[in-house]
Amino acid sequence: MTLDSALQQDTERLDYARRVVEHAYEQGWTDGLPVVPVTAEMVEEFLAATPRARTDIVAAMPNLDRACTVEQAAVNAAMAGCLPEHFPVVLAAWDALMGERVVTGGAWQSTSGPAPLIIVNGPVRGELGINCAGGVLGPGFRANATIARAVGLIVRNVLGVRPQELEQATQGVPGRWSLCIGENEEESPWDPLAVELGLTAGTDAVTALLLRTCEFVDNRHTTVAEEVLWDLCDTVSRTGAAIGRHSSAGLVLGVEHAQLLAGAGYTKAEVQQWMYDHAVRSHADLERAGKGLGGMEGPGIDAHGLHMLAAPEQLLVVVAGARNAAMSMVVRPFGFGGWSRTAHPIDRVRTEGPTS
Repeated sequence: MTLDSALQQDTERLDYARRVVEHAYEQGWTDGLPVVPVTAEMVEEFLAATPRARTDIVAAMPNLDRACTVEQAAVNAAMAGCLPEHFPVVLAAWDALMGERVVTGGAWQSTSGPAPLIIVNGPVRGELGINCAGGVLGPGFRANATIARAVGLIVRNVLGVRPQELEQATQGVPGRWSLCIGENEEESPWDPLAVELGLTAGTDAVTALLLRTCEFVDNRHTTVAEEVLWDLCDTVSRTGAAIGRHSSAGLVLGVEHAQLLAGAGYTKAEVQQWMYDHAVRSHADLERAGKGLGGMEGPGIDAHGLHMLAAPEQLLVVVAGARNAAMSMVVRPFGFGGWSRTAHPIDRVRTEGPTS
């Protein structure tokens, strides 16, 4: 084969790939970004990575009488850019999401446009290159990006929820399909989230819940633990997060903040209790924002105002990010009935090595 003929073949292959990508756009199969063309052989590689049967149901929307099989999930994970070894994490993420009451209650169609936060624990983080440190909530890491994207493509392509159709998000969340993180277990001063939720240390596991948004707290100004808690509390208790007599929050703590709190003697449970006790907005604060409680009753309402957390244990606390600036995130779980507080093991078929 001559050089010219080889170049001609390469050009024809690239042209064909481009036509395939454009076909996916025309069919409405994408989330706005190009998808990976998928062959039957690729799907078989993905199915070989899990012990689950291809016909098993992994995701469902009971309110629409729609469901997704393992095989359909494999197709969309491949389209999302996952590698086969990522696929068991995608399935575990769906196990976790299907355990959340809001997910099975129609949350994908909410006006809030919530985003799934997928948290990975265990050695699988290093094996698959799941980012736990710098830029953990941002782009640049294939496993984080594609695992989360696979969830979104399943919601779109299999469950049929698309923006301005069944999805009714008023504005939506920028990270709707990009929030997959690993917990920074190596630098966390506390047990990993999966251990807190009842699994054995070292278990590969996924926790997931839906979020409304993420809000940063930058406090590199103090080494006093209580001052950091007050700064976090100010964001947790903002009136904009109150809807009626309800609110919610979680903490994705940077390493410095987590170690500062632990160094001052705070356990994770004590951080949760402190935040519950202090994240309170007065009746006057709420009335000034047009959110007066007006005689409402509830477990979070007292003479002082409204507790902005449903219960101490409902405050998610996870450690992630790099040790390069004392920054943390307040996240807003979707729904006010509380999240399940469960971690789901990752069930996978182990091979001699990665496929690429």
